[in-house]
Order: sequence, then structure tokens, then C-alpha cells
Amino acid sequence: MKTLERYIVRRTAYAFTLTLAAMTGVVWATQALRQLDLVTSKGQTIVQFIGITMLALPFLIVIVAPFALMIALILVLNALSGDSELIVIDASGGSRFLVLKPVMLISALVMLLTASMSLYVAPMGLAQLRTEITRVRADLVANIVKPGRFITVESGLTFHIRNRSGKGTLDGLLLHDTRDPETAFTYQADTGQIVEAADRTLLVMQNGTIQRRPKQEGEISIVRFQSYAFDLSNLIPEAGEPVFKASERTTANLLSPGRNDAYALKNPDKLTAELHERFSQPLYCLAFGLIVFAFLGKARTTRQGRGFALVGAIAGCVLLRTTGFGVTAISGGATAVLVLLYVVPLAGSGLALVSIFRDQGGRESKWITDLQLKTQDILDAVAERFNNRRTGGAA
Repeated sequence: MKTLERYIVRRTAYAFTLTLAAMTGVVWATQALRQLDLVTSKGQTIVQFIGITMLALPFLIVIVAPFALMIALILVLNALSGDSELIVIDASGGSRFLVLKPVMLISALVMLLTASMSLYVAPMGLAQLRTEITRVRADLVANIVKPGRFITVESGLTFHIRNRSGKGTLDGLLLHDTRDPETAFTYQADTGQIVEAADRTLLVMQNGTIQRRPKQEGEISIVRFQSYAFDLSNLIPEAGEPVFKASERTTANLLSPGRNDAYALKNPDKLTAELHERFSQPLYCLAFGLIVFAFLGKARTTRQGRGFALVGAIAGCVLLRTTGFGVTAISGGATAVLVLLYVVPLAGSGLALVSIFRDQGGRESKWITDLQLKTQDILDAVAERFNNRRTGGAA
């Protein structure tokens, strides 16, 4: 690899890494907030919460990576143009393909990263996330015991707690049990905690009393205790087997689902669409690289509308990916429509290549040049007016 190619690859890789981390972090934060109440209701620590929600990161990377690549290439190519490096390459007799080669190399690397995430890592992470959510939803404390409310767990058994701390401790606990045909029990404790021991689920209460009251006749007896364990094993619902959606299944399972798989038998179209979506998504990385280069990979002076090229690159990539999302939404498993999942990114790549080779072979069309000049004039006028207002306001 030549020095120029290493230089471009290094700058693009650095910009891509930072952009991918920032964009993925923002998207992850918005998705994690949706699970905040569900996960923290069990009293888990922030580390456990982050660990569970980060299982969706590979899936988010698949969506974000092409746009991160687009932004990285725009930053690098625009900087090369702004520093007149592209002009120097062109004036020295260098071909545009000297810059295209590293752009295609970094695009191919991102495509391989996206493919590995799409075909293997992302489904595995989503499946584990589904398993964890199913387990949390089956938890008694997470779904039944609510602070400040009297909750009837089953006929004759009522829970009440004043508060639940972040460590899972139940404060101000009251448990009223009338299931015994002869005696009613009322448990009061300062604190309580759910403990798993010897394959049993126990509610260990600290510093409390047990009131025994005969249902017919007799005196109430009160027993004080320092620690008392109440068996909850019979009250904990069994966590059923999670039902994995199409996006949460391995690629091998999509290719050959089980014969007795109820979800697969009921939704074969969703499985087919998901399979083709996984194979087609990485192609957008290559398409975005070519589109950005087609707009920004040519040496331009300040009068040749770099602003127009910048807007065109962003608009072209966004329009292409939006079309892809639209095809996914309307596919419904139809074979004719599923072909479009591959046609859209390949068509975008093809049009970008045609534009690149046409620019390499001759002068740019006059109407494009005129449009670029007019766009640059408008941008310069807006910038000048903004600067004048700011100067006037400061005065």
C-alpha cells in the first residue's frame, strides 16, 4: 500500500471509529431507556443493567455502520479537498483511482464488519436479550410486589412494601397470609430480601414480628424475630421458553427452521425477509463509499461548489437507505420484492461507478457545473449575510 493510500485509510478509520462509537452510543441510550423500568424493577445494579442492554449493540452497529462510514468519508474527502490535496494529486498527473482504492478498501472492511454482525453476532445478542427479558418478566418481585400498593399474589396472600432500594432490599414489609383454614398469619419486618438457596426462593425478613390469629376463637399471639425465611418457591411462576422472533434467530435457523417450530410455521414470510435482509444490509457500506466518492472524490476549486457536492453525497446516501427500508417494509416475503433488497444497493453502487468513470473520462456536464456555481453563490450569500448580522449585533 502506498503512502497516500495508508494516509487516507488511517484518517478514515480513525474518523469512522469515533463516529460509529458516538452514533451507536446515542441510539443505544434511546433503546436502553425503553428497558430501564423492566430491568431495574428487579433491583439490579447499573452494571447489570448496562450489561443486559448492551446485548443489542451489535444489531445497532449493523444499522449505524453505513452512516458512520458515510460521515467519515465525507470528513476525510472534504478535508483533502479543502487542503488542496486532491488538486495537488490531480495536477501531478495522479488518477482519481489513487484515492478511490483506499476508499474502497475501508468500505470493504466495514462491509465485512457489518456482515459478521448481521449474520452472526447481532442475532446471538438479540436472542440473549430476549432470554434475559423473559427471565425478568417471570420474576415475582419485578412484576407483582409494587411499593406502596397491596398486591394479592394468590388467594389469601397479600404483599405490601413501603419501598424497594437499588440493591433489591424491601423496606417496610407486610405479608398477610390467610391460606391456612384455621389460622391467619401477619408478618411485619423492617427489611426483607429475596434469596436463592438450595433450589428454593426465600423471602428473608429481618427485625419483625409474626402475628398468629385463630379464624374462629382464640387469642392473638405475637412472636418477634431477628431473621425469618418465608418460602416463595410455590409462588414464583416458571419462566417459559422465550419465543424468538425472526431477527433473534441464527442465520442457520432461518435457513432451516425446526419442523415443530410454531413461530416459523406461522410466520414463514418474516423468516425469509429477515434472511435476505441480513445478506443485503452489508452492501450499503460499499454503495455509500462509492456515492460519497462520486460527489467528493474529484478535485474542485472553491468556485466549483463543494457545498453542492457535500449536500448531494448526504442526500444520495440517505435516499438510497430510505429506499431500502421501504422495500423491507413492503416485502412481506414476496420473492419479486425481496430481489429489490439486493437491487437497491447494487443499483446505487452502479450509478456511482458510472458517474466516477464518466468524470474520469471527460469534462463534467455544463448543466452540473452551472448548478454547482449557482449553489455555491447562494451558500456564499447566506454566509455573508449571517456574518454581517453577527458583526452588526456585536457593534
